[in-house]
Amino acid sequence: MSQTIKDLSKGLPIEPIPELKTRNDRVSHAPIRYADLTHEEKQLAVRNALRYFPQKYHSILAKEFAQELDQFGHIYMYRFIPDFEIKAYPINEYPAKCVEGAAIMLMIMNNLDERVAQFPHELITYGGNGQVFSNWAQFWITMKYLSNMETDQTLVVNSGHPLGLYPSFSWSPRLVISNGMVVPNYSKREDYDRFFALGVSMYGQMTAGSYCYIGPQGIVHGTTITIINAGRKYLQTNDLRGTVFLTSGLGGMSGAQAKAAVIAGCVGVIAEVCEDALLKRQAQGWLNEIISDLDTLIKTIRLAKSNKIATSIGYLGNIVDVWERLVKEYEKTNEILVELGSDQTSCHNPFNGGYYPVDLTVEEAQTMMKNDNKKFKQFCQQSLIRQINAINRLSQSGLYFWDYGNAFLLEAYRAGADVGAVNTAFGIQFRYSSYVQHIMGDIFSLGFGPFRWICSSGDPQDLDTTDNIALNVLKELSERDGLPKHIKDHYFDNIKWISEAKQHNLVVGSQARILYSDQIGRVSIGLAFNEAIKNKIIKSPIILSRDHHDVSGADSPYRETSNIYDGSAFTADMAITTVIGNSGRGATWVALHNGGGVGFGEAINCGFGLILDGSQESHNKVLNILSWDVLNGVSRRSWSGNQLAKETIKDIMQNNSKLCVTIANEVADDIISDL
Repeated sequence: MSQTIKDLSKGLPIEPIPELKTRNDRVSHAPIRYADLTHEEKQLAVRNALRYFPQKYHSILAKEFAQELDQFGHIYMYRFIPDFEIKAYPINEYPAKCVEGAAIMLMIMNNLDERVAQFPHELITYGGNGQVFSNWAQFWITMKYLSNMETDQTLVVNSGHPLGLYPSFSWSPRLVISNGMVVPNYSKREDYDRFFALGVSMYGQMTAGSYCYIGPQGIVHGTTITIINAGRKYLQTNDLRGTVFLTSGLGGMSGAQAKAAVIAGCVGVIAEVCEDALLKRQAQGWLNEIISDLDTLIKTIRLAKSNKIATSIGYLGNIVDVWERLVKEYEKTNEILVELGSDQTSCHNPFNGGYYPVDLTVEEAQTMMKNDNKKFKQFCQQSLIRQINAINRLSQSGLYFWDYGNAFLLEAYRAGADVGAVNTAFGIQFRYSSYVQHIMGDIFSLGFGPFRWICSSGDPQDLDTTDNIALNVLKELSERDGLPKHIKDHYFDNIKWISEAKQHNLVVGSQARILYSDQIGRVSIGLAFNEAIKNKIIKSPIILSRDHHDVSGADSPYRETSNIYDGSAFTADMAITTVIGNSGRGATWVALHNGGGVGFGEAINCGFGLILDGSQESHNKVLNILSWDVLNGVSRRSWSGNQLAKETIKDIMQNNSKLCVTIANEVADDIISDL
């Protein structure tokens, strides 16, 4: 009997047990994981996996799971991949007892949609290893719990494992998630590889494991804003026509770079070693052309620069070859063919498929990765050194390069590349700044960050309605008297974004939208949505969320908190208090993660989801949650010495008598220098 979405309420499909499934070429698959387990540890991993199944199936599944572990480095349980199409169905189609359960089911299904997920059969949404669950048994059991959950219960999920449903209050979160949280001394990359292979921990990236991913649209917006602001900061212009932005990666979140470059108005050149990823982005209409020959690429770049064409060019090959060829062109012609540069390969996971070294084919790299991981690591590090050497040469002559928060510079530094590393009282500083540090940092200090919503009806008309509501709110806020220019600029950027969003065909998966907004903008938009639902202008509930990469969402010293200079960049109190505060204020679900973008042990980040149903309770939650979720980070940044954050929080305090934040007193330099 074929499965349907209604079968999600039944849990594990074991009566009868499904036919054996294996990897196929219909979808892209995760690289084989390197798992250096002892024989005893391999037995433990299989034992851990079998716990989900009645004993009568153990003899069938034990050898199968052991073979998966040996062949792929992890037990995914391919046999239990659902037979029905996984996608964000309208909320009323889920077999759920409460709207919160149905909404979370919708979000999980979107994260695993084959159009959305990077490696759907390995339950990876983006980033090469951003898991939704560790295995398919966890998916089925979680869906059953969500289906049966009532409004006085809370589901607890630990690194993909559904621990159970517990009695709670109607205003409590319906779901609490923890991903990859370990005792701090055991948070090294090697520890994670072992924990994941054993099936006891999971890397949720950011919005993969918190079920809040909305497809690559989110990073399209973030990358667009980054490129625009890089133009303002480095090139002193708002007009990027004829400007070349060179980067790499089109697989998961990095797939947004091509679209973002065109929206920003520049020439985007993106190298990618996987042809499937290039073809996927071209089929979406996000990548204009694909080139596999370096000579042709150089000619195409020159033509696009000359004609000032906004376009995206995908190069099938290794990014190191492109950087080195551009150096040769410069030395031959004294012509800089690239003004802006970055990198979005998954360098948080460089030796397990996140970074492919130059001079190896994809197949050669994957074989070496599995059979001789130490040698593969050496190849990756040599490649990183070559890449940095080329970037350094061009940056001396007019290139502006930044780290995109993917641990690229950190891994290059660890490889021994010349990244100009300097040890300071507040951490290692590199020659090239993080995009947060120099480009986006001031945005977070002002409270602006990635605010997003999902129309649970699945109806594009509802999305159009919400776009118009958000647009009107932003226009009204941008017209306030006395608004500083730097804040007006951010409003205008997002007014332009939301005005053009539909024509850019950004929706992949759920009917969702993102924009950057500050505290008053988020609250105002949320209240307007709730009122529209109450008045039946919007057909069904709206799900509010954000990227973990936000004002208060991530303690990450090489990314979100890279511009914290009081020595606290390596502390993680902000993300933890943010998630506790959102939970206490009644968010529909909350999540706390180890890692996210920069790698296991390199950051702590958090997220949340909030259902709006038109009720007074939703109204009150918008006021409390969306304010706290921004103000905690602005307060922390203010205390660290950021002047814009201090001005922002003091201004908000003047309009809210219930808000009282500790403000740092200024310390004169000469007082300290005389010590």
